[in-house]
Amino acid sequence: MSVIVVVLPKLEDAKKIRKILLGHGFSHVFAYSSAALALQEVNEHDCGLVISSFRLKDMHYKELSENLPKYFEFVLMGSAEVIGGTEGDVLSLTIPLKVHDLVNTANMVIQQLEKRMEREKRPKRRSEREQNYIRNAKFLLMERNHLTEEEAYRYIQKCSMDNGTNMVETAQMILTLMYDEI
Repeated sequence: MSVIVVVLPKLEDAKKIRKILLGHGFSHVFAYSSAALALQEVNEHDCGLVISSFRLKDMHYKELSENLPKYFEFVLMGSAEVIGGTEGDVLSLTIPLKVHDLVNTANMVIQQLEKRMEREKRPKRRSEREQNYIRNAKFLLMERNHLTEEEAYRYIQKCSMDNGTNMVETAQMILTLMYDEI
């Protein structure tokens, strides 16, 4: 579940932006006046967006953005001259803030984050060659040790975890060891 954390020096301003976002369908929006509290909140969630001003009471925007977890994005909010003076590529919103810019930016960032998170957490598909190593090792174990297919697979899986290698490397080791015995 994605969250939005708004961090501004004046808590009242952060609450106003929170109210706008809640009114536009975002369900998990938090407002804070300190970066430390915002970071605490962020660390309790999987992914999300932090909207912050240039300077906070306890931290500079750059420090805050550098301390965000992997699946969190940062949006800097400030005047055109402040944003123009920032270093690097910082996603930003200029003030005076337009509601549709805020909502569209939040939507875009959250959607991109959720897609990236889903893509990176999806297991990678094995190539045909890698599948063959595992299949051949399974059949060899089934033939030599009289195991079922599932038992052979579990054996490769357990050896893989015990040795700290992936299943393909383990299957290759099994094939090498068993063929050396012939």
